[in-house]
Amino acid sequence: MERKKAADFPQELLDLFHLYVHGDINRRAFLEKAGKFAVGGLTAAGIFEMLKPNYAWAQQVAKDDRRIRAEYATVPSPQGTGSIKGYFARPASTTGKFPAVLVIHENRGLNPYIEDVARRLATSNFMAFAPDGLTSVGGYPGDDEKGAQLFGQVDRPKMLEDFVAAANWLKSRPESTGRLGAVGFCFGGGIVNTLAVRMPDLAAAVPFYGAVPAAADVAKIKAAVLVHHGEMDTRLAETWPAYDAALKAANVPHEGYIYPKAQHGFHNDTTPRYDEAAAKLAWQRSLDWFNKYLRTT
Repeated sequence: MERKKAADFPQELLDLFHLYVHGDINRRAFLEKAGKFAVGGLTAAGIFEMLKPNYAWAQQVAKDDRRIRAEYATVPSPQGTGSIKGYFARPASTTGKFPAVLVIHENRGLNPYIEDVARRLATSNFMAFAPDGLTSVGGYPGDDEKGAQLFGQVDRPKMLEDFVAAANWLKSRPESTGRLGAVGFCFGGGIVNTLAVRMPDLAAAVPFYGAVPAAADVAKIKAAVLVHHGEMDTRLAETWPAYDAALKAANVPHEGYIYPKAQHGFHNDTTPRYDEAAAKLAWQRSLDWFNKYLRTT
């Protein structure tokens, strides 16, 4: 299928797909509302196919890339759902220790895009673990729509405990320097903000278009926080000034960027909402942030 860009679609249609992705409307409602955009032989179902993820586009680092070692691992989570499975990627070198970065997925589970993000971190000399929040309901099913359905069945407080257990497991690995960071996208961005409040030993937090913590909780944050938003993702982008002010008042090292004309999900390179320039800039800033705050004591 030809790869489309966000600019190829009306913003109203992109906003409609955003509602579907976040569970505010179901697929049938999306198709009904998208019908008015079906012109020139294009159907609503065809539009849906163009907008949904194509994971063949996601692989920037091959699974068998010789620079890294990658495998699946299961982490005990007695305070959560019992255990959580995830994708563990680290540099191929067997000597030395590496800073640790937890990678938190969107609201679909551990899909190929998130696994690739973990491999990207490994090629930059970090050890990364991407836990699957859907573990308790069978894991990411290989299909985003089914993943969304399963996501709605997970016990959210216990899933948070699973992510905390995964973070602690990663930080305490023998290959770890003991310096821990976290990066997350959409739902995962909100979890990264939550972990920054919850975990005083989190050194760096990088939420991509994530929900912000309660203002009263910001003072608990010890991590250096780097925030990314897309300008067209107005609901979340508009939360940045207040979060910025709260972080400043709490003397938390932080930076935040709103990327011009970028959509929600602009880093995810499997959908038309991907913005190559914004994604590459945000990712380089993220690596610089982790290098700054995880490679020093």
